[in-house]
Amino acid sequence: MSESVSRRDFLAAGAAAAGTLVAAKMYAQTSQTMKVGLIGCGGRGSGAAQNVLEADKDVQITALCDLHEAKAKATLASLKKRHADRVAVTPDSIFTGLDGFKKVLASSDVNYVILATPPGFRPYHLEAAVEAGKNIFTEKPVAVDVTGIRKCLEAAKKSREKGLKVAAGTQRRHEAGYLEIMKRLHDGEFGEILAGRVYWNGNTPWFHPRRPGMKDAEYQLYNWYHFLWLCGDHIVEQHVHNLDIANWAMGANPVKVSGMGGRSNRPVGDPKEVGNIFDHFALEYEYPSGVIVQSYCRHIDGADQNVSETFVGTKGKTYTRSDYYQANGRELEAPSRPYVQEHIDLIKAIRDNKPLNELEQVTNSTFTAILGRMAAYSGRAMDWDKVLHSKEQYRYVWDEDTFPKQLTLDMDLPVDPVPVVGKWRPKKRGA
Repeated sequence: MSESVSRRDFLAAGAAAAGTLVAAKMYAQTSQTMKVGLIGCGGRGSGAAQNVLEADKDVQITALCDLHEAKAKATLASLKKRHADRVAVTPDSIFTGLDGFKKVLASSDVNYVILATPPGFRPYHLEAAVEAGKNIFTEKPVAVDVTGIRKCLEAAKKSREKGLKVAAGTQRRHEAGYLEIMKRLHDGEFGEILAGRVYWNGNTPWFHPRRPGMKDAEYQLYNWYHFLWLCGDHIVEQHVHNLDIANWAMGANPVKVSGMGGRSNRPVGDPKEVGNIFDHFALEYEYPSGVIVQSYCRHIDGADQNVSETFVGTKGKTYTRSDYYQANGRELEAPSRPYVQEHIDLIKAIRDNKPLNELEQVTNSTFTAILGRMAAYSGRAMDWDKVLHSKEQYRYVWDEDTFPKQLTLDMDLPVDPVPVVGKWRPKKRGA
């Protein structure tokens, strides 16, 4: 097996990716129109809508939904600037409020739905989208707690039974460079994998001041990234990408995880105002083979940034990050547009009626991140099967459910304190 990678090696992969684009566009002229409903018009949702329009000429945006009408209308205006002829949204197909997603899913003029709201809502939207029989593009992560994971696993089962096609926003799974590296890894080019290390070390994300008269629930939604029940902490919201690569490389889910984390640089104050998530995690994931994958993520301004993955085997190592791929020290060239390609692949699966359902896969990657967060919060090793399946055999009931009951925008909404390592325990919220 060759241990070097030439530039020529990747020309074929680039040509194949280009061929997929051409084939998809040719096929679109005589095939089923994708009528897309977008649920969640923030930056990622608006971006995904642009991506699906770029993926195929026979795509229309037919419905938009967001908590606020102004944001939905801003997204509509942005889409029309570039794709006016394929944006078929009318005033009657713009939906708002916490239950607006139900109206999108009830529309017979939507056969492809994009789910891009804050992650805390995702299990409930997935559950409803599967029930409505829609093909789904879902952003990651797909849950923020154990209750949500169980809902998503059940939705994955039902979606397969219905023959629905589901793609997830773990776009590296559709990125030519990652696909090539993983093929080589699984084919044994790097030998038996001995260890791995994954990073998402970046800067502090946005934070919006509370507007006059804003109630707790609306304020927390406005700053969803900083509240556990909405984002799951940054290990779940962002680092899920790198943990997904770890599971992909290892060909398995971890069996247990231990480690640490904390909140050292985020603002100090009332959690209702400043949020309640950590800003750093350092974890060790153990896989069924006994291999340890180290996991590091942080939000600390001024520190080194690193979003990457490394795996070391008996015959060499891999190094990957977005748009850069290395095999045994040699760079691979990989022309790819993964944010568009994931929609190309989903559309092709729908039209060809070929299997494509990534919901269980992304659910497992999301749970990998949640399990790591629970280990860091509690200061205790977390076992995959005991937390997910066998709570009655565990010393503590790790049946975490963070989503508020009977949520309304004008409600006063308490926020749990920032977890104290060694003392934190999850709790099941009452109705």
